Amino acid sequence: MTKAWLIGIAVASTPAVAQQQPPATTYIQAGNVLDRPGRPPRGHTTIVVRDGKVAELRDGFVAPEAGATLVDLREAFVLPGLVDMHVHLWGIGGDPLRARLEAMTRDRFDDEMTAVANARTTLAAGFTSVRDLGGDPRGIRALRDAIDAGIVDGPTITNAGEMISVTGGHGDGGNGLAETFADAVHATEINLCDGPDSCRRAVRAQVALGARVIKFAATGGVLSNVSGGLGRAMTPDEMRAIVETAHALGRKVAAHSHAAEGTKAALEAGVDSIEHGTFLDDDTIRLFRSTGAYLVPTEIAPVAALAQARGGALPPATIAKAEAAAAAMAANHRRAYAAGVKVAFGTDTGVSRHGDNATEFALLVRNGLTPMQAIAAATVAAADLLGRDDIGVLAPGKTADIIAVAGSPLEDVTRLEHVAFVMHRGRVAKAVSPAK
Repeated sequence: MTKAWLIGIAVASTPAVAQQQPPATTYIQAGNVLDRPGRPPRGHTTIVVRDGKVAELRDGFVAPEAGATLVDLREAFVLPGLVDMHVHLWGIGGDPLRARLEAMTRDRFDDEMTAVANARTTLAAGFTSVRDLGGDPRGIRALRDAIDAGIVDGPTITNAGEMISVTGGHGDGGNGLAETFADAVHATEINLCDGPDSCRRAVRAQVALGARVIKFAATGGVLSNVSGGLGRAMTPDEMRAIVETAHALGRKVAAHSHAAEGTKAALEAGVDSIEHGTFLDDDTIRLFRSTGAYLVPTEIAPVAALAQARGGALPPATIAKAEAAAAAMAANHRRAYAAGVKVAFGTDTGVSRHGDNATEFALLVRNGLTPMQAIAAATVAAADLLGRDDIGVLAPGKTADIIAVAGSPLEDVTRLEHVAFVMHRGRVAKAVSPAK
């Protein structure tokens, strides 16, 4: 930033507490506002926030009413809070070697504390909502509820619980473990299913644990400690059973999928989103278009995984898979974007480091999206995929999730990697430091 921005409030330095409420009224004077991503930005604007909601947007810099808090962002570019549709907040993220070394000394309470820190880091990076697609079901549910209650700082969480997987699939935590440890893990895994009836049970089990979205592994995965590759793992009947059960219970469904065969089967089963979608062909792209499902690209994930695998931080079986995924993803996503496949922003953070989520934007733009399209993927499109109509735009009645950066991200999307101001539900979670 070339200049410091003055702000009429104190810099936030302590965690939220349950009793803390946003100021009754806040006036945000903004230099430019991308109030509806996909449309041109506004010039000088005052955003009036009341009781955690956007009340109105007024042209120009309007003086605050008596008793209101003033936030001076007249030199900033303001836009809706960002949404990451694929994160893993639980435990150590972005450092697999450390996670492996500490696996026998950490327990779920350590991972819970790390998840709290990861949530704060994510919010400070400008992501005011996330979809957590795999972590300890009870732990992430507790974190979600603590954030909703204002006990800790973090983004609003839509949680999946554990990823549903066939035995030996990408979500089988016993893969690659010694017999004693594998038996112990399998004794507690309720996310594994084999056959349609078993998969229906697995969905119901995750919903019973508080899951608000369901995720399943349609194919193998890069980070699985097996050498079975990235091919289809579930049968079409198993996928249909998962989707039908989840939809009947009011949950959307995300399918982890790399191989085109798995993606096709998942799309035909009616999933709402494909995570990764590494290998695509013309038939798969047509299915995306005809079903209206979203692609959540996670383009940073194979880049990070490949670097970790080559550096010895991941098991040898992952190296060939990481190389194949990294090589194929960019070219296939370019084809999908050009064909008009719907895109929602997601990073698979937890593979990469928490707080680096916005580095995904540059990859999306490099592979064919415009900066505006990439921002829309992380706002209006993500809100649509979540099924939330209260976020994604800045308009009267919407939740006051608001961020600011120095300079227009429509000119340089990497500016989103340096978010200087964050408001979450009307409360300032990250304030610009006062000028000295």
